[in-house]
Amino acid sequence: MKLSVRNSNDFFNRNLFKGKMIWLARMGMLSVFLFFFNSCGIYSFTGASIPAGAKTVSVLYFPNNAQLVEPTLSDQCTNALRDIFTTQSNLKMVAKNGDLAFSGAIKDYSITPQAIQANQTAATNRVTVVVEVKFANKFDHSKDFDETFSEYVDYPTNSTKPFSQIKTEILKEITKNLAQDVFKKAVVNW
Repeated sequence: MKLSVRNSNDFFNRNLFKGKMIWLARMGMLSVFLFFFNSCGIYSFTGASIPAGAKTVSVLYFPNNAQLVEPTLSDQCTNALRDIFTTQSNLKMVAKNGDLAFSGAIKDYSITPQAIQANQTAATNRVTVVVEVKFANKFDHSKDFDETFSEYVDYPTNSTKPFSQIKTEILKEITKNLAQDVFKKAVVNW
C-alpha cells in the first residue's frame, strides 16, 4: 500500500482558482445590474431618473416680482436650484437651452403674524416665499410643467436675535426646500 502526500501548492492553487471564479461571477452580476440601470435612463441614488440622452441643465435667473422685495432672494432661489442639480445629478450646467431647462420668477415674499397673544402681539411670524417655475424636458414633453411652489418657516418673535440676523438662515432653509420640491417634481416624478 502506497501513501500519497499531497503537495501544499495544490491546495493553494485550488483556492486561488476558486477565488478568481467568485470574483468573475461578482463582476458579471455587477455588469448585468449596471446594464439594466443604464438601459432605463440615468439613475442616481437620490431617486432622480434623468433621461438617458440628457447631458445639460439650465436654470435662468429668477427675477423677484413680489410686492415686498428681499434683495438677495433672487440670487438665493436661482443658486439653490442650480446647486441641487450640480450636486445630485451628473448634468452639466449651461447658461441657457439645457436638455432640462428651468425658468421662473419669485411671485410672493411675505412676513405675516401667526400666533397672536393676549396682548395683541404675535408670538410667531411666518416667512413665506412663492415661486413660479417653468420646466421643459427636451426628451419627454409630457414631463414639462408650469407650476407654483410655496414654502414657509415660522420663527418666534421673542427670539434673542433680531429678524435681520436670522433672516439669512430662514431664507436659506426656504430656498433649499423650494429647490428640493422643484427637483423632485422635475426628475423624481414626485
